[in-house]
Amino acid sequence: MHLVFVTSLVPVQNPVSGFAIANRAVFEGLVALGHRVSVLGFAEAADRPLATADLHLLGRMDVTNAKVGRARKARWFLTAIAAGLPISVAKMRAVSEATLKDELASLDPIDGLVLNSVQLPGAFIDHFQTYPTVYVAHNVEAGTARENAARARGLVSRLLFSREARLLAGIETRLTAQADWVFTFSEEDRFGFGPAVAAKSSCLPLVTRWDAPDALPQVASRYDLGLIGTWSWEANRIGLDWFVNAVVPLLPPHLTIAVAGQIAVPPVSTHPGLSFVGRVADAGEFLASVRLVPLIARAGSGVQLKTIETFERGLPCVATPASVRGIDALPSFCRLADTPEAFAAAILSVLAGTDLSADAEAGRHFHSAQKARLQAVLGDGLAHLGQPADRRAAALQLSTSPAASASGVSFATPAPFGGQ
Repeated sequence: MHLVFVTSLVPVQNPVSGFAIANRAVFEGLVALGHRVSVLGFAEAADRPLATADLHLLGRMDVTNAKVGRARKARWFLTAIAAGLPISVAKMRAVSEATLKDELASLDPIDGLVLNSVQLPGAFIDHFQTYPTVYVAHNVEAGTARENAARARGLVSRLLFSREARLLAGIETRLTAQADWVFTFSEEDRFGFGPAVAAKSSCLPLVTRWDAPDALPQVASRYDLGLIGTWSWEANRIGLDWFVNAVVPLLPPHLTIAVAGQIAVPPVSTHPGLSFVGRVADAGEFLASVRLVPLIARAGSGVQLKTIETFERGLPCVATPASVRGIDALPSFCRLADTPEAFAAAILSVLAGTDLSADAEAGRHFHSAQKARLQAVLGDGLAHLGQPADRRAAALQLSTSPAASASGVSFATPAPFGGQ
């Protein structure tokens, strides 16, 4: 089949963020099944798109709030208000609908679209619905926005997150209703879209790289505990705040704890062994220098890619239940704990063990099993692509019913902004 992978950001050579890692895994899984896969989307300014992909760039544009100035954020906000779209979706209106149609037309004949996450598919949903589609839900985005609203520190942030949640819910309803099949990255998310979507969906296992990860470098241990992540993402920050505020005070002062990754305002702690080391040049070298990895997710949905990477490398770890969403069986080197007291106790128990070295063989076995399941689940879901038009029409009628319209979603096309 000729598939078009429609994504806000195209697969890149060296993915770092969880979104980029998942993009690359799904794309390579589709190619490994023998399909011809074209890619349609944006690239960020500093990205090096995957050289082996058939790329059709809509432009280059930084889409992360931390990378842009106030003027760009203001344009995104005004576009979102004018179009009745979530801000995360309105960013994709940097190109006109005419440009998008021309790009898709140049790729004909197309057997189906793989709509990757909500951003770009949601921005031009009326056009994408004319093709057979499968939808890849990285998260239940409306649910994550609701969580962010509940935890927001100010009234303006709470109102903005609440608006995002309401509008994202309407878009996700349409995307999942009209899709021939839906992929999620956790069982929780499968049922988060409702029973009708759960009946035509499957949970997609992930790997952080197609080839098994290289062995970690041989370096001396520098820290007892080490965390690395994108802390500007609200769901990650919620987990970090929980760990620093609730778990770290229960740990003895002699333990050394390093938090890697850019963070504008670190949480405050009086623990003498806690340090925020910022961006690290080599994530693998950093992980090799820690004795244990805390996996601390407390919010959001979908799979945690940092958990997958930790398991692939066979690193000793203690994880919250939210950190292991979408993973059927825990490896032997992972301990599960939920409350701060249980989490701290598990850390101390593991650190007191006689062997804390990485189990590379167990990590390779986990990676191989995940990749095999990824291809199998992708193949089964794609078998539903292009089901009879009357079924798709019925789904579309459901998604555009008065009840769905009451969500407040509007799809009027605003003038494009920016020059990228």
